[in-house]
Amino acid sequence: MSWYLFYFIIYFGFLFGMGFWYFFRVKGSDDYLIAGWNMGFWSIVGTIISTFCGAAVFIGWVGMGFTVGMSGFFKFALPAYIFTLLLIVFFAKPLRRQRLYTLADLFSERFGSKTGIFPSILSAFIYSVPTLALQIVGMSTVFTLAFDMSFNAGVIVSFALILGFTILGGLPATIITDAIQSVILVVGIIMLFIASVMYGGGLKEILASTPADYLTPFGKEGVTAVLIYALSVGPFYLIWQSTWQRIFASKSEEIARKAGITAVIIGALISILPYGIGVIARGFVPSDINPDLIFSYVTVELLPPALGGIILVGLLSALMTGADSFILQGSSNLTKDLYARLIKPDADERQMMRVSRWSVVIIAVLGLIVAYNITDIITIYQWALRLSAVTLVFPFLAVMFWKRVTAMGGLSSMIFSATITILWPFLDMPIDVTIVGFAVSLLTLIVVSLLTQHSKREKVHAVYFEDFIQSDEDVHERS
Repeated sequence: MSWYLFYFIIYFGFLFGMGFWYFFRVKGSDDYLIAGWNMGFWSIVGTIISTFCGAAVFIGWVGMGFTVGMSGFFKFALPAYIFTLLLIVFFAKPLRRQRLYTLADLFSERFGSKTGIFPSILSAFIYSVPTLALQIVGMSTVFTLAFDMSFNAGVIVSFALILGFTILGGLPATIITDAIQSVILVVGIIMLFIASVMYGGGLKEILASTPADYLTPFGKEGVTAVLIYALSVGPFYLIWQSTWQRIFASKSEEIARKAGITAVIIGALISILPYGIGVIARGFVPSDINPDLIFSYVTVELLPPALGGIILVGLLSALMTGADSFILQGSSNLTKDLYARLIKPDADERQMMRVSRWSVVIIAVLGLIVAYNITDIITIYQWALRLSAVTLVFPFLAVMFWKRVTAMGGLSSMIFSATITILWPFLDMPIDVTIVGFAVSLLTLIVVSLLTQHSKREKVHAVYFEDFIQSDEDVHERS
């Protein structure tokens, strides 16, 4: 326990030192929420890697490897990285040119402020809050195993640490610490993989004793099941606001694109390892263990504290970076999409900073409440991804490429696809809800847009080809 305490004190001491440093350096809401659109190459590489590798990687993906084998990588991780790569390769430059803050900001600019309410609420409350809760639960598990805390005490400590750091430094502190934490994270997961291989008797022994279904891309479920699952996960990463924030925060279009591509390649390679750890763990952990506890079990039970403590810090760094990113995502939605656009468009910088920090508190408290009710990390995470994807992917693509899309078409598509996605499971129909949701979204978008006219509030651009901001004077007015 003393090793764990030593590592934790060093880690959180560094983290809060950076938080206080940026507390006194950050002067405005643009710096706080979007890092002043001024982050460099390696900062963006590190923060994307760290944000990807949160609770879903260290806890959920190890659990998937244990449950379904390496097919989990092809069901979940690989689609996520492929669609993120598509986002960065095709959309990083045109998105960065808009100098926006959030995904909803894009819809508000294109269709008018009121249309951005729906995606903003979806991003802040349907995605950010439950995924933040996952990080809180993950951190609580670490404190429980390392210090024998109760679940409730671990949740409160985790909440306090996450909120304290995020409210101090905002996105600049998050990105810089993410970049540093990404090194700890990558080293930690590699160390745990090597330790698992050694404990499992070496690769040759592991391959010989593991059923073939756990080593193949499609496992027991087959090609169709894996592809449908991948479809329910992958498209979300086209509209994942955490990646969008990193694109917006980049110093230039070129940095946004090159740093994003670099991070995706590194992240994809690293993400094979958690699934491998889960597969290897089948040989030596109790068969009835909760899959979400396997990572912590392997770390604490099988490794000496001097080594296990380093890996637990890697886990904590992954959880912290995910948590503060999700809080700031929701905070940006509340501050920029709702407060600045709808409630008080003439708010001064002091008011914006105050609202930014209060919105951090709101999202964090809601995450704390949800954290007490989570039982299955992957199920909750996948549901949030599916609902966000079917609701927002086609409207986003229409904004980028189709001038004819109208505000009514975009909003109708969002509302109808969200409604059908929520209600479809209760109808007990054989067709997968993701396919139905995407079909409803696309058909509604096209039909309603063709039947309605552009409103006076719309900026009728296909943003991939035409920027909202046309001059330096416009940039000055927006910022």
